[in-house]
Amino acid sequence: MMKAKVKESFVQPPSLLALAEEIAIQEAILKEGGGKRGKERQTRLGRMTVRERLDILLDNPDAFFELNIWAGYKMYQEAPDLPAAGVVTGIGTICGREFMVIANDATVKAGAMFPQSVKKMLRAQRIAFECRLPIVYLVDSSGVFLPLQAEIFPDEDDFGRIFRNNAILSANGIYQIAAIMGNCIAGGGYLPVLCDKLLMTEGSGLYLAGPALVKAAIGQLVDPEELGGARMHSEISGTVDFLEKDDRSCLMRIRSLIDILPEDLKYQKGQASFEVEHYPYTIYDIVSGDSNKMYDTRDLLSCIIDRGSLQEFKKDYGPTLVTAFAKINGISVGILANQRKSTVTGKGEIEIGGVVYAESADKAARFVMDCNQSKIPMVFLQDVVGFMVGKEAEQSGIIRSGAKLVNAISNSIVPKITVIVGNSFGAGNYALCGKAYDPHFIFAWPNAKYAVMGAEQAADTLFEIQQKAAEREGKPLDKAVAEEKQREIIRRYAEEMDIRYGAARGWIDKIISPHLTRETLSKALLLAKRAPPVAKTFHTGVFQV
Repeated sequence: MMKAKVKESFVQPPSLLALAEEIAIQEAILKEGGGKRGKERQTRLGRMTVRERLDILLDNPDAFFELNIWAGYKMYQEAPDLPAAGVVTGIGTICGREFMVIANDATVKAGAMFPQSVKKMLRAQRIAFECRLPIVYLVDSSGVFLPLQAEIFPDEDDFGRIFRNNAILSANGIYQIAAIMGNCIAGGGYLPVLCDKLLMTEGSGLYLAGPALVKAAIGQLVDPEELGGARMHSEISGTVDFLEKDDRSCLMRIRSLIDILPEDLKYQKGQASFEVEHYPYTIYDIVSGDSNKMYDTRDLLSCIIDRGSLQEFKKDYGPTLVTAFAKINGISVGILANQRKSTVTGKGEIEIGGVVYAESADKAARFVMDCNQSKIPMVFLQDVVGFMVGKEAEQSGIIRSGAKLVNAISNSIVPKITVIVGNSFGAGNYALCGKAYDPHFIFAWPNAKYAVMGAEQAADTLFEIQQKAAEREGKPLDKAVAEEKQREIIRRYAEEMDIRYGAARGWIDKIISPHLTRETLSKALLLAKRAPPVAKTFHTGVFQV
C-alpha cells in the first residue's frame, strides 16, 4: 500500500521562554477589551470600564489572579473579536480577604453573554464553591447574545445554571454581593437578586423586559427609569439594598461592606518562606518550546518544590510515572508526574518517556489511594503521549491497569491541581486528572498541546482510512493528492492542539508562564485549603485484578 510522506522544511521551533513572552503580550491585548470604541461608550454613559472598576475594588490590582482570559478566542464568526468572552473572572484581595470576582466587560459587545461567557462564569462559581470563596459580581450586561440563544439558553450547563448556582452557594453559606453598574436585563436579573446584598448605581437598569419588549408584549409605553431604574428599585420595589450615585461610590461601598465581615472569611496566608533547589527560570533550560526534548522530571521538580522535601514512592517501579511526596511553600502535596526521559527498568527493558505502562498505572493508582487515605492534596504534572499500545502492552493488562487509575482519581476526595507542562494526549489526559476529573484548578504552559493523539500519528491514521475507502471505490489516491491530504490533516491538528484553542473553550483555567509554576501552585493550594475538612471517606469502585 502506498503511504505518502510529507516533507516539511525545517523551522527552528520557538523556545519555551519565547512562547511565554508571546502569550503575555497577547494577554495584555485581551485585557484591553473592546478597545477605544468600547471605552468611549462607557465614558458617554458615565460609567467606568471593568478594569477601572477593578483598580478601585481590589487591594492590589496587579496581584489579581485572572482566570480563563482566553475564553471565546477566535470561536465565533458572529463576533471574531471577543476578548475574554466579555467577562472578567479571577481571585483578588479586598480588604484583606480573598474573593472570586465576576465582572462583565461592557466594552465588549455591551457585555452580551455568549456561550463561552456562560461557561466561564460557571467555572468561576464552581471554583468559588470548592474553595469556599465569597463572590463579588459587577453586573453590566445587555443580556444573552440573541443570534446564539439556542446555545446559551436551555441546557443543564447553560445560562440558567448560573442562577441555580447562586442559590446553592447561598445555601452553603458562601457570601455573595452584587452591584448593578449598567444594564441587567431579562433572566440575568435573577443573579444579583439571589445574592446576599445588592447595590445599584443611578442610571442603571434592572428589568425582566426592557421598554421595547414591554411595548411589543403588552402594548405599554413606559419610561426606562420608571420600569426598572435604580431609584424605583430602591424606593418602590424594594429590590435594591444600597443605591449609589456612581461607579466609584458603589465600589467603595462594596469595600466598606466587606470590611465589616467576620474574621472567619479572612484569607490565611502562608507564614514562612521556603527555598527551591534551582532558580525557577532554570525550567527554560530543561524543557523545550516544542515539547519534544527529553528531560528528567526530577530536574523540573527541583524548580518547583521545597528544597530537600522530595520523597519518591516506588521510585524504581513503573518509572515512566514519578510519584512522590513533597512540599510546596511548606504545604504537603502528593505529586504525580510523567517522566519524559526513557528509562531502563529492573527487568532490563527500555520504557519510553511520556508513555504510561501497566506497571506505572498500577503504581499511580496505589499512590492516589495513599494520598486520599492521608488527606494530602495532589498535584498532577502532565506531559503524556498516551498509554502504551501493542501486543505486549495488551497482554500485560494495560486497559485493566488504566481503569484502576481512572477509578482512583474519579473517586478522589482530596484537592487536585493539574498543570499541563507539555503534551496531553489520549487517555493520558484522563488518567492524570484532566478537566473531566474535577481538578480544583487546571493550568497549562504556553507549549502545552491537547489532542487524542499527535498530529503525525493522526495524519497517518486518517490517511490510511481515506486511502482504503478510495481503493474500495476503485479510485486510489495519487501521491500528490495523498501528500496534500496529509498536509491538511497536520495543519488542522496543529491548530487544534495549540493551547490557545483549548483555553478558548474553557479546557483550562489559565495559561501560566513556566517560571511562575511554583508561585501559581502555592496560591492554588492555599485556596484549596479554604474548603472545609473532608467529612467523607475515600472509596473506589470495583478494581479488575
